[in-house]
Amino acid sequence: GLAGAAVLAAAPARASETLSFSYGPLIRSLKVSSLQKFAEDGTVEQDLAFFLALVKPEDYPPLRKALTEKTEVDPLLVSRFFNSSIGEDILERLGKSITLLRGGNGMSILRAALVNAAFSDDGLSLLSVLEQLPANVQIHGEKVLAAERATKRVIAATERLDSVMSKLTAEEASGDPQTDFAAIADLRKPGDQAVTKQVWNLTDGGRNRSFYVHVYSPKSLPAGKLPVIVFSHGLGSSPEDFSEAMRQLASHGYVVAAPQHPGSDAIWLKEMLRGLHKDIFDINDFSNRPKDISFVIDELERRNADQFGGRLDLTKVALAGHSFGGYTVLALAGATVDLANLKEDCERPYAALNVSLLLQCQALRLPPEQLTNLQDSRTAAVFAANPVNRSIFGRKGLGAIKVPVVMASGSYDPATPPALEQAASFTWLTGPEKYWLIVQGQAHVNFTKIDPGIKDAIESMTDIALPSQGLIGNYMKAVALPFFEVHLRTNNSYKPYLQSSYADYLSKDEQFKLFMISGSSSQKLEDAIAEFRRDYPDPQ
Repeated sequence: GLAGAAVLAAAPARASETLSFSYGPLIRSLKVSSLQKFAEDGTVEQDLAFFLALVKPEDYPPLRKALTEKTEVDPLLVSRFFNSSIGEDILERLGKSITLLRGGNGMSILRAALVNAAFSDDGLSLLSVLEQLPANVQIHGEKVLAAERATKRVIAATERLDSVMSKLTAEEASGDPQTDFAAIADLRKPGDQAVTKQVWNLTDGGRNRSFYVHVYSPKSLPAGKLPVIVFSHGLGSSPEDFSEAMRQLASHGYVVAAPQHPGSDAIWLKEMLRGLHKDIFDINDFSNRPKDISFVIDELERRNADQFGGRLDLTKVALAGHSFGGYTVLALAGATVDLANLKEDCERPYAALNVSLLLQCQALRLPPEQLTNLQDSRTAAVFAANPVNRSIFGRKGLGAIKVPVVMASGSYDPATPPALEQAASFTWLTGPEKYWLIVQGQAHVNFTKIDPGIKDAIESMTDIALPSQGLIGNYMKAVALPFFEVHLRTNNSYKPYLQSSYADYLSKDEQFKLFMISGSSSQKLEDAIAEFRRDYPDPQ
């Protein structure tokens, strides 16, 4: 186990006593012992003084902390993660900033340094990684600084988005018809139906794929047609993680089905961490996931007469999904994969700042024909929470959706940052009706450490594998239900709940606000994005 992984890492020739930093043609060396002394007690040796010339002494403490702050992560996970395709992609990108002295990409020495640092007594920190680098390494200062500038741009975009969404929500709310939300039904509460849950084990013979499905339905079926919602979980997650939200919908008279996606669920992730798979997910799930959902709708059709008295309305089904499940449901709604757009985005210099883009880039390894004909004409409305979507579909692909869409985001979501993943996407939707919700989070995050993204990469990889439960909480219940009522049951009495003034009402006593805009603010959002790009041009 552990020893094997350490050997796997291939220890560097010898750990270096000095590091070579270059800035353009200038090369300066820095003793590792100088960094160790600085981290220990703040001593600034002569060689380090050169590098700290522009840093004020009062800014030393966060730098010292950044050097020694440990990433609490299982060393075996570090080893396996950096042997996966996404891990190798990150290393290859980092290896352009930290190269061999002769200029070759430093990915293999970086992997060794990271894994050895993780297995060392000191654990994984920036200093322990630097201590493990071999003598023949060159750290390119201009590239590290450019990466830091690109990171600051993401933070600036996140903060700008926060204020733009706050302003647009207030503008829309001021024009909304007056509604006394305290006097009408509280949709965060369960409905009046008792709920029953079944687990179906299905096999799609055509794809030789077996998976289970959780099916929630009202215990005694109410009169009339029964609306249906199918839910797609995120990467490294499972239907179990969302049971509360699904029970809530079923209690309001819906039948809700949530399949497991076997190539990208919690079971696969656990097996990967045990060394049974090389990759965090099976790339065939880009096409298998939408087909799983279509198969579930087929299965509901097969069982409709016997189990539901023929009452399920399967001509128009609502889909909901989280993260990779957001990609899944948008594809089913008609978004087409645009591989040329994806390739262009994946080749951008700081693509690694958006972990969900690295996930999308994996689709480039598939034959293009595998990514066509994923839509399902029975899709009537889509709720996509934190969807992984922007680059794989692009403007053209998202413009092909012809049904109502809600996108939901967390303002500080390290795995699918809304400023990078959903803002432009929302403006590209051209369907009949659209809404964007953002649950405000900690908008002010200080990434300005001298860490070129290694720690964030590992931590956000663990984040992307966990559903953000807070997001699929009260806010989501409160908006998903009226959206489905209006678009599946044509129940227009729920329309007031789809107004920005309702988001204001829901968050009036909350620390973290809920922003919500409709398609009527789309052009203003597009203008704000263009303005941001003028203020912060793309780093080259």
